[in-house]
Amino acid sequence: MGGSSSFIAMLSIAAFLGLAWLATKVSRLMQVSSIVLEITTGVVFGPALVGLVAPEYAECQHARRIDCTPPLDLAERVKAGRHLGEGMTMIANMGFCPRDHYFHGEHGGDAHGVGHGDAVGHTEPGHAEPGHAEPKPGHAEEGHESTEGHAEPEHDAEAHAEDAAAHAHRRLSGGGVTYATYEECLVKSCQSFVSHECQLTPDFFTLIGHAGVALMIFESGMHFDFEKAATVGPKACCVAVLGTILPFISGALLTVVFGRPLMPDGVSVGTALAPTSVGIALRLLGEAGALQQDFGQAIITAAFVDDILSLVLFNVLFSLTGDFDVMATVVNPIIGIVFMGVAMIGAVKFWPKFINQVLLPRIRDVEGSKVSRKDEVLFFLMVLVLLVYATVTFFLGTHLWGCFIAGMSFACLSKDHH
Repeated sequence: MGGSSSFIAMLSIAAFLGLAWLATKVSRLMQVSSIVLEITTGVVFGPALVGLVAPEYAECQHARRIDCTPPLDLAERVKAGRHLGEGMTMIANMGFCPRDHYFHGEHGGDAHGVGHGDAVGHTEPGHAEPGHAEPKPGHAEEGHESTEGHAEPEHDAEAHAEDAAAHAHRRLSGGGVTYATYEECLVKSCQSFVSHECQLTPDFFTLIGHAGVALMIFESGMHFDFEKAATVGPKACCVAVLGTILPFISGALLTVVFGRPLMPDGVSVGTALAPTSVGIALRLLGEAGALQQDFGQAIITAAFVDDILSLVLFNVLFSLTGDFDVMATVVNPIIGIVFMGVAMIGAVKFWPKFINQVLLPRIRDVEGSKVSRKDEVLFFLMVLVLLVYATVTFFLGTHLWGCFIAGMSFACLSKDHH
């Protein structure tokens, strides 16, 4: 009688959220952090195992629409000029893997099945951001030699032409990443493209999680104690420097020990290990009620300084694939540090006086209202500052930096306003 309905989908999501809530309560009864049980609940009841949540709600649409699984006879299809499958054909048509960089001495038209990949939907390469490790089609179009600041594969081919029969040369993809074969370039570039698109437009639950992390970091910034930070700041900075350098060196050395090259594999692994998980650290400190303690403030300060240094490392790593980007690697972090310094001065000198002596005294509360009008105005101001600061630091490296700075702007308010 009812016909098609989304009630079961709503019921499944409600059950999933209820189980996550139950995991939090059980963790508190056990007097342990709720992170472990919450993660376990998500893994067990997610699409991978029990499937309480449908994959449509937990998987990026690009990952569902674009199949990067290569056909078993991909190499034969490439040689014969046959259709490569939707995902591989789309990448071939987007120019991420210029054919003439891998097959020399070939003449004639394009043999990638151009036109077959249009059904996938995304054939516009303009989404890849400069400075990242994703493929950048603007640097190498199919059938044309790259003339920009990346390493030029044609010169490499000339230098190593004599031993080409004995060794498989690694060629550059559009993003400056080297691959041994044309087929490998297609597969890896497809995976990189899907990963990049999924970061821009993630699935529903991932997007909510990102918003939750941003709000959690904003809230933790409101607990920042400037007096204690001045005491523990120098020691926290030393911890941050060691927390960045030691994982970087250890990761790079272990990569070399396992037989991988230092550049770019070792440097990439070391850079990936350098950042601190600020979200988990803040969550654990908040649950333990230690955010206002000296060691809690030291951990917060060290974690964010560590992330700033790691951001510089990431920009340096990305610049190694092509031209050295002075703006992204040097200028943006410096601007971000200056912006944070100005915001910290404003948090101590400007915002408390402006809110307590100028803004709130001019607002009259309405009798009988459940929520004070002053609280509404203050909440609106907090959201506005959060959005502005996060937007500014997003273009300087990461929006989470701005979330914490925005929270710090209200750290000196009286606790009843919190």
